[in-house]
Amino acid sequence: MKKKEFPNYKKKVVTIAGQREAMLNAYPEFKCTWDKNNISWIGEIRPTPISDSYKICIFYSLEIPPKVKVLSPSLKTFNNQPIPHMYHQKELCLFYPPKKEWTRQDLIAETIIPWTSEWLYFYEVWQVTGEWNGEGIHLVKGTRNILVEEQ
Repeated sequence: MKKKEFPNYKKKVVTIAGQREAMLNAYPEFKCTWDKNNISWIGEIRPTPISDSYKICIFYSLEIPPKVKVLSPSLKTFNNQPIPHMYHQKELCLFYPPKKEWTRQDLIAETIIPWTSEWLYFYEVWQVTGEWNGEGIHLVKGTRNILVEEQ
């Protein structure tokens, strides 16, 4: 019997309204501001029951991937070392865009929020041990944009 072939269905781009609805259903406590092309949320995440609570802001536009900032408490360095997996020590590095780990077909509620919680967990461990246990690709300080994939 010949294997039946199906057309390659492509996932659709999630609209701003679709992202808003998914976040409202999953995280109704997050405050949302949006218009036709941009959306942002402010809310709190606590990675574990014994973790601090972090106030975060997520900004998204159909033109750029989501950006996440921690509003409070202020993130601190460890032994004067820059915080790993951050863009310019301002935004969390949750995924590597060239690898398409996040696309406009993904829901922020199912990806960015859990990844942010995981990032904050790794941050808390790093604050105690000085070791970043998260995986991923990041720029190495002091090099000319050399990327290193952590295992």
